[in-house]
Amino acid sequence: MLHQMLRVRWADWRALAAPRRDAILAEAAAELVSLENGGSALFSLLGHKGDVMLVHFRQNFDQLGQVERCLQKLALWDYLELTTSYLSVVELGLYDSTAKAYGALAERGVEPFTAEWNAEIQETLARQRQAMHPRLFPDTPGHKYICFYPMDRRRGETQNWYTLPLAERQRQMADHGAVGRRYAGQVKQIISGSIGFDDWEWGVDLFADDPLVFKKLIYEMRFDYVSAVYALFGSFYVGARTPAADAGKLLGL
Repeated sequence: MLHQMLRVRWADWRALAAPRRDAILAEAAAELVSLENGGSALFSLLGHKGDVMLVHFRQNFDQLGQVERCLQKLALWDYLELTTSYLSVVELGLYDSTAKAYGALAERGVEPFTAEWNAEIQETLARQRQAMHPRLFPDTPGHKYICFYPMDRRRGETQNWYTLPLAERQRQMADHGAVGRRYAGQVKQIISGSIGFDDWEWGVDLFADDPLVFKKLIYEMRFDYVSAVYALFGSFYVGARTPAADAGKLLGL
């Protein structure tokens, strides 16, 4: 996944003659429609953090690089400022299945990180990837609104998520997930991992037709133990979905 937050250079854009603006928008709309068909989505941002957010779902980083290059070649790109971006990969919470796999190997006396252990873990992961392929490579949700934010797990002097044993992390995340499941049908959530790819550890995308649900869900999760003790949140970006064919309406004068 790649998130791109953009601000319009309004003074330069307004200075263009109307026919030139129309030609630039026509070229951009055609390219954005093509990108949308490939797994991208355009959102009109609310607030001061930018005017537009593009969210791209692709199969690999090479394809994300192609998306970036396609956008940079557009004449419209000269009138946009990339304020920030976020790179990550969709991931699934597999605490239960991981604990079961580790436990089964331990019961058989298989030493961790030996050739046998590694082979069985890789086989388990391969089965999970095949079974969960639709969730690992999701289509862009069609809801009207998006809320995106990055987050970390706390590593402080007294509270450090990464010192907890797997069983305890599993327990806390099970309680955490129960909160989210109460909003099933109202919110589509996609978690992406960014350790080694960007400045935070995870990205969270929430999609809904009623933006008030974002506040209700996140507020309730603040009281969940794992969030209250270990969660650190980055900036929040909220936007409304705009079909690529209507991109010109965001820059119309």
